[in-house]
Amino acid sequence: MFSHIDNENNPTMVDITEKRITARAAKASAIVYLPDEVIEHFVDGDIKTKKGAVLQTAIIAGTMAAKRTHELIPFCHPISIESIKFKTQRNGNKLEIECLAKNSGKTGVEMEALQGVTSAALTVYDMCKALSHDIRIEQVQLVEKTGGKKDFFRS
Repeated sequence: MFSHIDNENNPTMVDITEKRITARAAKASAIVYLPDEVIEHFVDGDIKTKKGAVLQTAIIAGTMAAKRTHELIPFCHPISIESIKFKTQRNGNKLEIECLAKNSGKTGVEMEALQGVTSAALTVYDMCKALSHDIRIEQVQLVEKTGGKKDFFRS
């Protein structure tokens, strides 16, 4: 049975009133493949363009998006995000972005982590597209989640 469908087959938000509050965390990642035209602009650990420092801006955009997840995904509960951290790592032409979101609540932060990392990756694309449109965003995925009914770890 789907959790967002009620007994009359109507869409519905999951009722979490009886759930207990637990510490929850979720990590999501995305890989952004950057062409050489973009890689040439890496300076001091960030991509510098006329639009500004790309990775710093991407982290801010990802944070803002994660905090608004409930406004973008119809049945997400509005939750308090108590911590959100981003990590970026470049390996050749591959940029990996990770988003770790945490809270204490009745529902988890998986969607917030996924929304955060996706918006960060899209911001990289937006700020670098003047250099090249041959940028690819791939492998957006939940890496791990803890708290709630069951934990998840991608192997």
